[in-house]
Amino acid sequence: MTAQCTGATSDRIVKGVRMASMFLMSLLASDWENQRAFLAVLRTGSLSAAARELGLAQPTVRRRIEALEQALGTPLFTRSPAGLLPTEAARTLGPHAEAMAAAAAAFQRAASGPRAEISGTVRITASDMIGTQVLPGLIEPLMARHPRLTLEVHLSNRTQDLLRQEADIAVRMVRPTQSALVIRAIGIVRLGLFATPAFVERHGMPERLSDLSRYPLIGPDRDAADLRATEQLLGPDVPGALTYRTDNHPAQFAAVRAGLGIGVCQVNLAARPPALIPILPEAFEMRLDTYLVMHEDLKRVRRVRVVFDHLARTLGAYCHGTTEPTSGVL
Repeated sequence: MTAQCTGATSDRIVKGVRMASMFLMSLLASDWENQRAFLAVLRTGSLSAAARELGLAQPTVRRRIEALEQALGTPLFTRSPAGLLPTEAARTLGPHAEAMAAAAAAFQRAASGPRAEISGTVRITASDMIGTQVLPGLIEPLMARHPRLTLEVHLSNRTQDLLRQEADIAVRMVRPTQSALVIRAIGIVRLGLFATPAFVERHGMPERLSDLSRYPLIGPDRDAADLRATEQLLGPDVPGALTYRTDNHPAQFAAVRAGLGIGVCQVNLAARPPALIPILPEAFEMRLDTYLVMHEDLKRVRRVRVVFDHLARTLGAYCHGTTEPTSGVL
């Protein structure tokens, strides 16, 4: 019995070594991106979750897994109701892929040292509120580290076309549907109704959304989409009851800060001192999925990738309420 067990163990060890060797040799025939896709699926258990982690389309991740399986000559995952289950080969190769990922990260950190200076121009597009109130505070450390880096920030609530190179990187509140884009979900921006403490002291607190039309309100002027959204979210009487109208979101926020009325603000920014008071938080809250996007061709352009990764990290922290930029409405 002992001899049989020892023999079986030896066979598994030999098989493991052989699979690891094949895995390393496959690097000669397949791109490291295939191994990254394998590791992401191994960690998350599904193609869709791996695609979100890598900022890729799900079919791209599937193709990379299939390419790696073909290079290795063995299946790596099997389907089950619980998701993708790793085969014995995948479990054997997992630690080696983790080691390669760690080595790649170390290589990137070394390449990002002081001698590998970033220079050139990166163009970012974002909404006027994100661009004026959030990005400057997040970008300052990046600019301090890379003084030869130039950033162009285009402020617009219109969706810029990255495929036409209108911008290198976009901050979007709607998931893009175009192909050939690297899309990273970075978090949720929460919005609510707010007013100053002095305003509430003068006018009192509304008890329900239907009371809003009896209060001074701040909102859009002629922007049809914003007016429709205001009507749908706050009630049909609200657009006609607006007492301070502007289509410029930073101007709306300034009016709320000045105590001119109740307005919609980003929750994280409204909490900055002097803090605004939430109005009917149990009755009204908007949650906007936030995405960072760039063209797939730019992910190998180092200056763009450095800015993209920095924004993904810092904007993600902002969405989770762990940073404090400057102020805002979306």
